[in-house]
Amino acid sequence: MEATMAEATIAIEGMSCQHCVMAVKKALGGVPGILESDIQVGSAVVKYDESKTKKEDIEARIEKAGYRVKK
Repeated sequence: MEATMAEATIAIEGMSCQHCVMAVKKALGGVPGILESDIQVGSAVVKYDESKTKKEDIEARIEKAGYRVKK
């Protein structure tokens, strides 16, 4: 089965420092299918395999880490 690649830019509220960036990186580290992520204060750009994870799953992990995803 061929991988279906997607890229999502996610706006994140509640981040204010490098600790927040590291917390989001850690939260996304366990998500299967994420190939690359660029996390900054206030946003994340995530490249992922849609056959292994969905954007909603990625957003849920960010929110579980204590941050708000802007829709």
